[in-house]
Amino acid sequence: MEELTLTTPALLFSAVSLILLAYTNRFLSYAQLVRQLRDRYMENPSDITEAQIENLRKRLNLTRTMQGLGIASLFLCVVSMFLIYIGLQLFSAYVFGLALILLIASLGVSFREIQISTRSLEIYLGTMEKGKNKK
Repeated sequence: MEELTLTTPALLFSAVSLILLAYTNRFLSYAQLVRQLRDRYMENPSDITEAQIENLRKRLNLTRTMQGLGIASLFLCVVSMFLIYIGLQLFSAYVFGLALILLIASLGVSFREIQISTRSLEIYLGTMEKGKNKK
């Protein structure tokens, strides 16, 4: 097995940081959407709004999971660098491998969240089409 250097785990820092920033932006937009959906539901309860709220609940849970996996990946990259620094090469390679697996899992959950988000948009577009057909 190739020996890891301090720069190898450090390469993931920028990628993971950007991914976490994207996840945080997603979370902030969901927070705004929750407020809007709540107001809409309080004014005029409907099955469509209920479906969107349920969809949003799933998306929030997935986003929390994505963030947790991403943070754990970044944490393990730092641990891996520390292990390299103190001379535990083999152990650092395993920790770095686990960090990569967590990053892959985070991206997989992100893909699932995108699929659910697409479903939410389809619900919204369906309401627009129904409104258009009524005219």
